[in-house]
Amino acid sequence: MNEILLDARGLTCPLPVLKANRILRGMSGGGRLRVMATDRASVADFQAFCRETGHALIAFGEEGGTLSFVIRRKQDTVNK
Repeated sequence: MNEILLDARGLTCPLPVLKANRILRGMSGGGRLRVMATDRASVADFQAFCRETGHALIAFGEEGGTLSFVIRRKQDTVNK
């Protein structure tokens, strides 16, 4: 499955989450977004964001001071 990459390195809270939210809104359910960030506050921010919105934080890592988050967009619900 393809991923969309958001480079949010150098941005501070809350910009990485706000930019990720904007992209996720335009994606189809199940789509994946990888966010690269350097703000340490992003760890707690993305955990809370995913918990509150229903998106899944499926991977998290750090390498050389760059944080990487992979978020799977929640499936759209249809009211019948």
